[in-house]
Amino acid sequence: MRKNSFLELKNEYHIIQGECLDVLKGLPNESISCVITSPPYWQLREYDAGEMNGHIIGNEKDPKEYVQKLVEIFSEVKRVLKKDGSLWLNLGDKYHNKMLMGMPWRVALAMIDDGWILRNDIIWDQMKGTQSAKDRLRDVYEHVFHFVKSKKYYYDHNEIRIKPKRKPKKYKGEMVSATGVSGKKYRKQIAESTVLSKVEKVNAEQALNDAIKAMADGEIVDFRMTIRGEQRTFHSDKTKVSGRAKELEDKGYYILKMGANGHLPSDIWRIVPEDQWRKDAHYAVFPEELLTNPIKATCPKGEYVLDPFSGTGSSVLTALKLGRKGIGIDVSSKYNEIAERRIDEFKKLRHSDLFA
Repeated sequence: MRKNSFLELKNEYHIIQGECLDVLKGLPNESISCVITSPPYWQLREYDAGEMNGHIIGNEKDPKEYVQKLVEIFSEVKRVLKKDGSLWLNLGDKYHNKMLMGMPWRVALAMIDDGWILRNDIIWDQMKGTQSAKDRLRDVYEHVFHFVKSKKYYYDHNEIRIKPKRKPKKYKGEMVSATGVSGKKYRKQIAESTVLSKVEKVNAEQALNDAIKAMADGEIVDFRMTIRGEQRTFHSDKTKVSGRAKELEDKGYYILKMGANGHLPSDIWRIVPEDQWRKDAHYAVFPEELLTNPIKATCPKGEYVLDPFSGTGSSVLTALKLGRKGIGIDVSSKYNEIAERRIDEFKKLRHSDLFA
Protein backbone atom coordinates (compact mmCIF):
# COMPACT_ATOMS: atom_id res chain seq x y z
CA MET A 1 0.00 0.00 0.00
CA ARG A 2 1.36 3.39 -0.97
CA LYS A 3 1.54 5.73 2.01
CA ASN A 4 -1.59 7.94 2.24
CA SER A 5 -3.17 6.07 -0.67
CA PHE A 6 -6.48 5.05 0.83
CA LEU A 7 -6.90 8.19 2.94
CA GLU A 8 -6.52 10.32 -0.18
CA LEU A 9 -9.80 8.82 -1.39
CA LYS A 10 -11.60 10.50 1.52
CA ASN A 11 -13.96 7.57 1.87
CA GLU A 12 -16.44 7.48 4.70
CA TYR A 13 -14.92 4.25 5.96
CA HIS A 14 -12.23 1.66 5.22
CA ILE A 15 -12.05 -1.98 6.34
CA ILE A 16 -8.50 -3.24 5.81
CA GLN A 17 -7.25 -6.80 6.15
CA GLY A 18 -3.73 -7.18 7.45
CA GLU A 19 -1.47 -7.25 10.47
CA CYS A 20 -2.18 -4.00 12.30
CA LEU A 21 1.42 -2.87 12.73
CA ASP A 22 2.09 -3.19 8.99
CA VAL A 23 -1.09 -1.31 8.09
CA LEU A 24 -0.46 1.41 10.65
CA LYS A 25 2.93 2.09 9.12
CA GLY A 26 1.13 2.97 5.90
CA LEU A 27 -0.92 5.72 7.52
CA PRO A 28 0.27 9.34 7.50
CA ASN A 29 1.43 11.19 10.59
CA GLU A 30 -1.24 12.81 12.77
CA SER A 31 -4.15 11.84 10.54
CA ILE A 32 -6.50 10.22 13.09
CA SER A 33 -8.57 12.01 15.74
CA CYS A 34 -9.62 9.06 17.87
CA VAL A 35 -8.50 5.45 18.32
CA ILE A 36 -10.70 3.01 20.20
CA THR A 37 -9.81 -0.65 20.36
CA SER A 38 -9.67 -3.90 22.28
CA PRO A 39 -6.66 -6.09 21.39
CA PRO A 40 -6.86 -9.86 21.88
CA TYR A 41 -6.36 -10.60 25.57
CA TRP A 42 -3.30 -12.58 26.63
CA GLN A 43 -3.94 -16.35 26.37
CA LEU A 44 -7.63 -15.86 26.95
CA ARG A 45 -9.51 -16.26 23.68
CA GLU A 46 -9.19 -17.85 20.29
CA TYR A 47 -9.77 -15.66 17.25
CA ASP A 48 -10.46 -16.79 13.71
CA ALA A 49 -7.72 -15.25 11.57
CA GLY A 50 -7.54 -18.02 8.98
CA GLU A 51 -4.26 -17.88 7.09
CA MET A 52 -3.08 -15.03 9.38
CA ASN A 53 -3.34 -17.00 12.65
CA GLY A 54 0.41 -16.78 13.16
CA HIS A 55 0.10 -12.99 13.47
CA ILE A 56 -2.42 -13.02 16.31
CA ILE A 57 -1.50 -10.94 19.37
CA GLY A 58 -2.20 -12.70 22.66
CA ASN A 59 -0.72 -16.13 21.95
CA GLU A 60 2.68 -15.26 23.50
CA LYS A 61 3.92 -17.64 26.20
CA ASP A 62 5.64 -14.82 28.08
CA PRO A 63 3.38 -11.95 29.27
CA LYS A 64 6.33 -9.56 28.93
CA GLU A 65 6.42 -10.30 25.19
CA TYR A 66 2.69 -9.56 24.95
CA VAL A 67 3.15 -6.21 26.68
CA GLN A 68 6.14 -5.37 24.50
CA LYS A 69 4.19 -6.09 21.29
CA LEU A 70 1.28 -3.91 22.36
CA VAL A 71 3.59 -1.06 23.35
CA GLU A 72 5.18 -1.26 19.88
CA ILE A 73 1.78 -1.17 18.18
CA PHE A 74 0.52 1.74 20.27
CA SER A 75 3.75 3.63 19.67
CA GLU A 76 2.82 3.53 15.98
CA VAL A 77 -0.73 4.54 16.91
CA LYS A 78 0.75 7.58 18.68
CA ARG A 79 2.45 8.59 15.44
CA VAL A 80 -0.78 8.52 13.40
CA LEU A 81 -2.85 10.15 16.16
CA LYS A 82 -3.35 13.90 15.97
CA LYS A 83 -1.72 16.04 18.66
CA ASP A 84 -5.11 16.60 20.27
CA GLY A 85 -6.28 13.01 19.71
CA SER A 86 -7.30 10.28 22.14
CA LEU A 87 -6.77 6.54 22.49
CA TRP A 88 -9.35 4.40 24.31
CA LEU A 89 -7.99 0.96 25.19
CA ASN A 90 -10.17 -1.87 26.51
CA LEU A 91 -8.37 -4.78 28.17
CA GLY A 92 -9.47 -7.66 30.36
CA ASP A 93 -7.36 -9.57 32.87
CA LYS A 94 -6.25 -13.19 33.06
CA TYR A 95 -5.72 -15.79 35.79
CA HIS A 96 -2.62 -17.93 35.22
CA ASN A 97 -1.44 -20.61 37.65
CA LYS A 98 -4.04 -19.37 40.17
CA MET A 99 -2.72 -15.80 40.02
CA LEU A 100 -4.43 -12.74 38.62
CA MET A 101 -1.88 -11.39 36.18
CA GLY A 102 -2.77 -7.68 36.23
CA MET A 103 -2.35 -7.57 32.46
CA PRO A 104 -4.33 -4.35 31.85
CA TRP A 105 -2.13 -2.43 34.26
CA ARG A 106 1.06 -4.04 32.98
CA VAL A 107 0.18 -2.67 29.55
CA ALA A 108 -1.01 0.70 30.85
CA LEU A 109 2.14 1.33 32.91
CA ALA A 110 4.38 0.29 30.02
CA MET A 111 2.52 2.75 27.77
CA ILE A 112 2.97 5.52 30.34
CA ASP A 113 6.70 4.74 30.33
CA ASP A 114 6.53 5.07 26.53
CA GLY A 115 5.22 8.63 26.79
CA TRP A 116 1.44 8.26 26.86
CA ILE A 117 -0.63 10.37 29.31
CA LEU A 118 -3.32 8.36 31.13
CA ARG A 119 -6.42 10.49 31.75
CA ASN A 120 -8.95 7.94 32.98
CA ASP A 121 -9.27 4.32 34.04
CA ILE A 122 -12.91 3.41 33.40
CA ILE A 123 -14.30 0.30 35.02
CA TRP A 124 -16.62 -1.45 32.58
CA ASP A 125 -19.09 -3.34 34.78
CA GLN A 126 -20.53 -5.95 32.43
CA MET A 127 -23.26 -6.79 34.95
CA LYS A 128 -23.30 -10.49 34.15
CA GLY A 129 -20.97 -13.43 33.71
CA THR A 130 -20.31 -17.04 34.66
CA GLN A 131 -17.47 -18.52 36.68
CA SER A 132 -16.48 -22.06 37.60
CA ALA A 133 -13.91 -21.22 40.30
CA LYS A 134 -15.18 -21.71 43.85
CA ASP A 135 -12.28 -20.10 45.72
CA ARG A 136 -12.55 -16.47 44.50
CA LEU A 137 -15.18 -13.87 43.70
CA ARG A 138 -16.91 -13.72 40.34
CA ASP A 139 -15.25 -11.23 37.97
CA VAL A 140 -17.57 -9.04 35.89
CA TYR A 141 -15.50 -6.01 34.93
CA GLU A 142 -12.83 -4.89 32.50
CA HIS A 143 -10.72 -1.74 32.14
CA VAL A 144 -11.12 0.99 29.53
CA PHE A 145 -8.09 3.30 29.62
CA HIS A 146 -8.24 6.79 28.12
CA PHE A 147 -4.80 7.88 26.86
CA VAL A 148 -3.73 11.12 25.19
CA LYS A 149 -0.42 12.19 23.65
CA SER A 150 -0.45 15.81 24.84
CA LYS A 151 -1.86 17.69 27.83
CA LYS A 152 -4.15 19.76 25.61
CA TYR A 153 -6.52 17.54 23.66
CA TYR A 154 -9.95 17.65 22.05
CA TYR A 155 -12.70 16.87 24.58
CA ASP A 156 -16.29 17.98 24.00
CA HIS A 157 -17.73 17.45 27.49
CA ASN A 158 -21.08 18.95 26.52
CA GLU A 159 -21.67 16.06 24.10
CA ILE A 160 -21.71 13.49 26.91
CA ARG A 161 -23.21 15.34 29.86
CA ILE A 162 -26.10 13.62 31.64
CA LYS A 163 -29.06 15.98 31.67
CA PRO A 164 -30.74 16.66 35.06
CA LYS A 165 -34.01 14.84 35.57
CA ARG A 166 -35.30 17.45 38.02
CA LYS A 167 -35.23 21.25 37.89
CA PRO A 168 -35.35 23.95 40.57
CA LYS A 169 -38.78 25.24 41.53
CA LYS A 170 -40.45 27.69 43.87
CA TYR A 171 -41.74 26.37 47.19
CA LYS A 172 -43.55 28.69 49.62
CA GLY A 173 -42.13 31.67 47.80
CA GLU A 174 -38.52 30.47 47.90
CA MET A 175 -36.38 29.06 45.12
CA VAL A 176 -35.53 25.40 45.89
CA SER A 177 -32.88 23.36 44.06
CA ALA A 178 -33.45 20.01 42.32
CA THR A 179 -32.58 18.25 45.61
CA GLY A 180 -34.42 20.63 47.92
CA VAL A 181 -31.68 23.13 48.81
CA SER A 182 -33.09 26.63 49.40
CA GLY A 183 -30.12 28.32 51.05
CA LYS A 184 -31.99 29.00 54.31
CA LYS A 185 -29.62 26.78 56.34
CA TYR A 186 -26.53 28.36 54.80
CA ARG A 187 -27.87 31.87 55.42
CA LYS A 188 -28.37 31.06 59.11
CA GLN A 189 -24.89 29.53 59.40
CA ILE A 190 -23.30 32.64 57.84
CA ALA A 191 -25.18 35.01 60.16
CA GLU A 192 -24.34 33.01 63.30
CA SER A 193 -20.73 32.19 62.39
CA THR A 194 -18.07 33.09 64.95
CA VAL A 195 -15.15 32.35 62.61
CA LEU A 196 -16.07 34.47 59.60
CA SER A 197 -15.14 38.15 59.57
CA LYS A 198 -17.76 40.81 58.80
CA VAL A 199 -16.41 41.20 55.27
CA GLU A 200 -16.40 37.42 54.72
CA LYS A 201 -20.01 37.23 55.92
CA VAL A 202 -21.08 39.92 53.44
CA ASN A 203 -19.24 38.19 50.58
CA ALA A 204 -20.62 34.76 51.51
CA GLU A 205 -24.17 36.14 51.67
CA GLN A 206 -23.75 37.74 48.24
CA ALA A 207 -22.34 34.52 46.75
CA LEU A 208 -25.32 32.61 48.16
CA ASN A 209 -27.75 35.12 46.64
CA ASP A 210 -25.95 34.80 43.29
CA ALA A 211 -26.32 31.00 43.38
CA ILE A 212 -30.04 31.23 44.13
CA LYS A 213 -30.49 33.78 41.31
CA ALA A 214 -28.59 31.45 38.94
CA MET A 215 -31.17 28.75 39.77
CA ALA A 216 -34.03 31.13 39.09
CA ASP A 217 -32.42 32.11 35.76
CA GLY A 218 -32.06 28.44 34.74
CA GLU A 219 -28.26 28.49 34.72
CA ILE A 220 -27.83 25.85 37.47
CA VAL A 221 -30.13 23.21 38.95
CA ASP A 222 -28.40 22.57 42.27
CA PHE A 223 -25.60 23.78 44.55
CA ARG A 224 -23.81 23.04 47.81
CA MET A 225 -22.09 25.61 50.02
CA THR A 226 -19.18 24.93 52.36
CA ILE A 227 -18.60 27.50 55.10
CA ARG A 228 -15.49 27.68 57.24
CA GLY A 229 -16.19 26.11 60.61
CA GLU A 230 -19.49 24.53 59.49
CA GLN A 231 -18.87 21.88 56.80
CA ARG A 232 -15.91 19.67 56.01
CA THR A 233 -13.76 20.33 52.96
CA PHE A 234 -14.07 17.74 50.21
CA HIS A 235 -11.10 15.38 49.71
CA SER A 236 -8.58 17.24 51.91
CA ASP A 237 -8.21 20.21 54.27
CA LYS A 238 -4.60 20.71 53.17
CA THR A 239 -4.28 23.85 51.06
CA LYS A 240 -1.26 22.47 49.20
CA VAL A 241 -3.26 19.60 47.72
CA SER A 242 -6.82 20.99 47.64
CA GLY A 243 -7.90 24.10 45.78
CA ARG A 244 -11.17 24.02 47.72
CA ALA A 245 -9.30 24.07 51.03
CA LYS A 246 -7.33 27.08 49.78
CA GLU A 247 -10.55 28.83 48.76
CA LEU A 248 -12.06 28.12 52.18
CA GLU A 249 -8.98 29.53 53.91
CA ASP A 250 -8.86 32.66 51.73
CA LYS A 251 -12.58 33.53 51.45
CA GLY A 252 -14.26 31.61 54.23
CA TYR A 253 -16.58 29.73 51.87
CA TYR A 254 -16.94 28.08 48.47
CA ILE A 255 -19.92 26.94 46.41
CA LEU A 256 -20.18 23.86 44.21
CA LYS A 257 -22.71 24.28 41.41
CA MET A 258 -24.40 21.78 39.10
CA GLY A 259 -25.01 23.40 35.74
CA ALA A 260 -28.30 23.10 33.93
CA ASN A 261 -26.48 21.33 31.09
CA GLY A 262 -25.92 18.33 33.39
CA HIS A 263 -22.98 16.45 34.86
CA LEU A 264 -20.27 14.29 33.34
CA PRO A 265 -20.52 10.49 33.51
CA SER A 266 -18.54 8.74 36.24
CA ASP A 267 -15.64 6.34 35.61
CA ILE A 268 -17.82 3.29 36.25
CA TRP A 269 -19.89 2.25 33.21
CA ARG A 270 -22.57 -0.41 33.66
CA ILE A 271 -23.08 -1.81 30.18
CA VAL A 272 -24.10 -5.34 29.19
CA PRO A 273 -21.79 -6.88 26.51
CA GLU A 274 -23.02 -7.17 22.94
CA ASP A 275 -24.86 -10.44 22.22
CA GLN A 276 -26.07 -10.19 18.62
CA TRP A 277 -22.72 -10.76 16.89
CA ARG A 278 -21.12 -12.76 19.70
CA LYS A 279 -23.11 -15.96 19.16
CA ASP A 280 -21.77 -17.04 15.81
CA ALA A 281 -18.98 -14.70 14.82
CA HIS A 282 -16.75 -13.17 17.49
CA TYR A 283 -15.89 -13.80 21.12
CA ALA A 284 -15.56 -10.17 22.19
CA VAL A 285 -17.86 -7.74 20.41
CA PHE A 286 -17.92 -4.10 21.52
CA PRO A 287 -21.38 -2.96 22.64
CA GLU A 288 -22.33 0.25 20.87
CA GLU A 289 -23.11 1.93 24.19
CA LEU A 290 -19.50 1.47 25.29
CA LEU A 291 -18.23 3.27 22.19
CA THR A 292 -20.68 6.17 22.06
CA ASN A 293 -19.32 8.49 24.76
CA PRO A 294 -15.63 8.11 23.79
CA ILE A 295 -16.44 8.92 20.16
CA LYS A 296 -18.75 11.82 20.99
CA ALA A 297 -16.31 13.37 23.45
CA THR A 298 -12.98 12.93 21.65
CA CYS A 299 -13.66 12.77 17.91
CA PRO A 300 -15.03 15.83 16.07
CA LYS A 301 -17.78 15.12 13.56
CA GLY A 302 -16.47 14.19 10.14
CA GLU A 303 -13.11 13.00 11.48
CA TYR A 304 -11.71 9.47 11.56
CA VAL A 305 -12.10 6.89 14.31
CA LEU A 306 -9.52 4.09 13.99
CA ASP A 307 -9.71 0.58 15.44
CA PRO A 308 -6.51 -1.43 14.76
CA PHE A 309 -8.16 -4.63 16.09
CA SER A 310 -11.59 -4.02 14.61
CA GLY A 311 -13.06 -7.54 14.57
CA THR A 312 -16.60 -7.39 13.27
CA GLY A 313 -16.49 -3.62 12.89
CA SER A 314 -18.41 -2.24 15.89
CA SER A 315 -16.12 0.79 16.29
CA VAL A 316 -16.36 1.74 12.62
CA LEU A 317 -20.11 1.18 12.51
CA THR A 318 -20.72 3.28 15.64
CA ALA A 319 -18.50 6.05 14.24
CA LEU A 320 -20.62 6.17 11.08
CA LYS A 321 -23.84 6.28 13.10
CA LEU A 322 -22.48 9.25 15.03
CA GLY A 323 -21.48 11.23 11.95
CA ARG A 324 -17.78 10.37 11.97
CA LYS A 325 -15.62 8.36 9.58
CA GLY A 326 -14.12 4.98 10.40
CA ILE A 327 -11.07 2.82 9.71
CA GLY A 328 -10.96 -0.79 10.82
CA ILE A 329 -7.94 -3.12 10.63
CA ASP A 330 -8.12 -6.85 11.28
CA VAL A 331 -6.17 -9.95 10.25
CA SER A 332 -9.34 -12.02 9.81
CA SER A 333 -11.01 -11.97 6.41
CA LYS A 334 -14.08 -13.57 8.01
CA TYR A 335 -14.48 -10.77 10.55
CA ASN A 336 -13.86 -8.13 7.90
CA GLU A 337 -16.60 -9.61 5.73
CA ILE A 338 -19.00 -9.43 8.67
CA ALA A 339 -17.95 -5.83 9.33
CA GLU A 340 -18.60 -4.91 5.69
CA ARG A 341 -22.00 -6.58 5.85
CA ARG A 342 -22.99 -4.75 9.04
CA ILE A 343 -21.91 -1.41 7.58
CA ASP A 344 -23.72 -2.12 4.31
CA GLU A 345 -26.93 -2.89 6.23
CA PHE A 346 -26.60 0.41 8.11
CA LYS A 347 -25.97 2.38 4.90
CA LYS A 348 -29.04 0.86 3.24
CA LEU A 349 -31.16 1.70 6.27
CA ARG A 350 -29.78 5.24 6.38
CA HIS A 351 -30.49 5.69 2.66
CA SER A 352 -34.06 4.47 3.02
CA ASP A 353 -34.63 6.86 5.95
CA LEU A 354 -33.33 9.78 3.89
CA PHE A 355 -35.78 9.13 1.09
CA ALA A 356 -38.71 7.90 3.15
